[in-house]
Amino acid sequence: MKQRRLKGLSWTLGLLLIVAMLVTGCGGAGNGGNAASGGNAETAGGNAAEETTTGDNAAPKEKVKIEFWANKFEETTDAWFKKWTDEFNKTHDDIEVKLTIVPGDAWAQKLKAAQAAGKAPDVMTMNYSNLAPSAKQSQILPLNDYLDPSLIDDLHDNVKGFVTVEGKYYAYPMLVEPSAVLYYRKDLFEAAGLDPAKPPVTWAELIDYGKKLTKNGVYGLSTAQTAGDLGWSSWGLQYNAAGHLPITDDWSKADVMVDGYKELLNFYKTLYQEGIMPKQQLAGYADAAPFGQGKTAMQISGSWSIGLFRNEYKNMLDNIGVAPMPSIDGDQTKTTATLGGWTLVVDGKSKHPEAAAEYIGWLLAGDPNIMIDFFRTSQFSKFSPRKSVDEAMNQDPDAKNDEWRKLISEKIVPYSEAEPVYPWDISMFFATAIEKAMKGEDVDKALATAEKEINNFIEKQKLAGTNPRANGGE
Repeated sequence: MKQRRLKGLSWTLGLLLIVAMLVTGCGGAGNGGNAASGGNAETAGGNAAEETTTGDNAAPKEKVKIEFWANKFEETTDAWFKKWTDEFNKTHDDIEVKLTIVPGDAWAQKLKAAQAAGKAPDVMTMNYSNLAPSAKQSQILPLNDYLDPSLIDDLHDNVKGFVTVEGKYYAYPMLVEPSAVLYYRKDLFEAAGLDPAKPPVTWAELIDYGKKLTKNGVYGLSTAQTAGDLGWSSWGLQYNAAGHLPITDDWSKADVMVDGYKELLNFYKTLYQEGIMPKQQLAGYADAAPFGQGKTAMQISGSWSIGLFRNEYKNMLDNIGVAPMPSIDGDQTKTTATLGGWTLVVDGKSKHPEAAAEYIGWLLAGDPNIMIDFFRTSQFSKFSPRKSVDEAMNQDPDAKNDEWRKLISEKIVPYSEAEPVYPWDISMFFATAIEKAMKGEDVDKALATAEKEINNFIEKQKLAGTNPRANGGE
């Protein structure tokens, strides 16, 4: 009896299966049409079909696992990377991203070892100045074949060139940070008879204001004053003074013996020799703490200092003024800052470039609210390279009402240049000339030495004609 009932049940199930197959066959075209016209067509057409053909007992499709290494930044940035990487993993069934935060002092060694072992991360952070050299050495992949062109079109025009090498896009930018912003104490301006609503706009005015503000143990101004800091913080002022950097575009020879650079060195020399700035630097250029501590009346630093002030010196925020760095002639549409910042790139040997690019596109180029969350956590001290994010932030109550963000995004970022990509030695040769002039050496002599050192370096390193951004590289 038991065996007969099982046979009958099997026959009944078989008949039902045949009927189901016939119904499915008749309705197949209709289902396909609905999937194609619906918002979830790819999911319906792909996963559903796969489940039908593989059967209920088939193993689920294995996830593509990719490695992402990020430089260690502020704690808020580290937390932001983790928060949104976790969200990506929750919302993507086919890709899993493993995030590793790498301290800056260990980054180069760890990455070099991983590359040598063939275990480099699929995705990594990279600053703008390293993109072109890395692209030329095939260490990173162009993203043109993996990202929708509209995502690139969303970038501000002056930022597109930052990630472009020989007509291809090798990274997607995360942020830009102007290297030079003028911060000043409104209350000290008033005490010195200066109008806090009218910050200096020329170098001559900055020197004049600095003299008037230097009193009662407070220095009028703090800025970079050692070669290591001057090497990168003065790039924007080098553009401002001469309209170019201290090396020709084709990297064939030095280009320093010009009037603009003589004025630049004399500008720094006056600030130092007349005691407007301290004889010993109070802190590195990137650290604006002395200004927050009341030791200086004006501070030239990057936009990142906004985060420091808002987190550590909240009681003095009402007395802080923010303005573009003064220009050599007062024209504030001329470059006074370079835009540093970070991007995400795909390793040149990644086995999963499509998945890596999908993650980059989702995180940096997708929903504007993801990046707005980042800029909010950074206290709006960093700025977006994307038009759509800026437009969305103009509707966001916190961002919309932030006067400092608005000023920097409208009056500094659009006129800033990319950081140079030539070897750091070039920057140090010129920065050393600035430091020597500050400490008393004749300006012409300091520049002549820099010219000789740069030309010798070009010859020794065979740099002539090797600029990866020359001849349509930007």
